[in-house]
Amino acid sequence: MMTITGFRHLALRLAAATAMTLSCAAWAAPADLDQGIRALQNDWATIQYKTPPEQRAAQFEALSQQAHALTARYAAKAEPHIWEGIILSSWAGAKGGMGALGLAKQAKAEYESAIQIDSKALDGSALNSLGVLYYKVPGWPVGFGDNKKAEALLQQALALNPDGIDPNYFYADYLVYRNRKSEAVPYLQKALKAPPRAGREVADEGRREEVRALLKSVQ
Repeated sequence: MMTITGFRHLALRLAAATAMTLSCAAWAAPADLDQGIRALQNDWATIQYKTPPEQRAAQFEALSQQAHALTARYAAKAEPHIWEGIILSSWAGAKGGMGALGLAKQAKAEYESAIQIDSKALDGSALNSLGVLYYKVPGWPVGFGDNKKAEALLQQALALNPDGIDPNYFYADYLVYRNRKSEAVPYLQKALKAPPRAGREVADEGRREEVRALLKSVQ
């Protein structure tokens, strides 16, 4: 049987452990967010560029649950909203068909939340990704697609990150979609010269392949 002194010692140890846990949690919160974002980025790139197409939808679905948990924990930060949106958008693309429209709408809501919080977060990625949705999704009465909104958002993203691989590639892709192929070429060439992103090697390699394929198709 534990003595009164033993109970006191146990209580003190528990109190000390609780205080240390709370202190560590408070200190680790920003790093945990950064680690969470890096994990989502890496897993997304692996699914998008290293996974057979028929397996992507299921894997993006699983990854979307991890992204949502991070967003719920850091709802006041733009970055998790952006990455939840990207993963939902990618899941929609992998799934295809009318069933993808609901996912696209969820992604749109995440991008809009991120823009309200900080439109410049991750070099304007929410603006870029929302712009992509607007030209990829069918217009009324089926969906919310809107080419004018798409172009405006993509240009805003380019203004924030003029040398980035993603905004240059997607603006070029939009121009090709609008049958403005000659206008797309300089953006594709600039995308190929974009500086590498630390820790994003798989994503950069995969995107460059997309850039080269699109450039070849328009030349």
